[in-house]
Amino acid sequence: MRLLVYAILAVVAFAGQGFAAPPGNFVLHAAPVAVPELQFTDGEGQPRSLADFRGKVVLLNLWATWCLPCREEMPTLDRLQATLGGDKFQVLALSIDRGGVETVKKFYDEIGIQHLAIHVDTSSQVGFALATAGLPTTLLIDAESRELGRLIGPAKWDAPEMVTFLKSIVEKERERLAAPENKEKSL
Repeated sequence: MRLLVYAILAVVAFAGQGFAAPPGNFVLHAAPVAVPELQFTDGEGQPRSLADFRGKVVLLNLWATWCLPCREEMPTLDRLQATLGGDKFQVLALSIDRGGVETVKKFYDEIGIQHLAIHVDTSSQVGFALATAGLPTTLLIDAESRELGRLIGPAKWDAPEMVTFLKSIVEKERERLAAPENKEKSL
């Protein structure tokens, strides 16, 4: 019951800020939460971090090829990246498969993933750092690498209400970053 009350309060708080209502069990925080620096590798085995995506709204999805709900939602994440991905938004699908890049490449090829880059954390340290409770877990991160909210479990990421919600977040982030007080901070 307490979680439901928090979810309703978060929806009301974000609706007052001009965001579309979050769909399903997407829980938004009343205020952005700091995210620890996250380390992982890309599809070429190069080190990457969440800081590499600063300036974009990031949908960070922790998943694994052995996780059935993860496997089912990956095509919807791929379609979401095709629809919204660009200089203001990025789906960051982060696999925790111990088999690494080759395991993920094989899976992407099997199901026809075309728009998601490969990112892997074979140590699973990201999941521990983010205190995830299971897979898949997806965090919505603002352009300053702060968590706006999260969804535990699978979702249809390309559903119209989800796309509308995420577009509203991207637009509000664009407006916030363009505000005079934020421009002064960056000088």
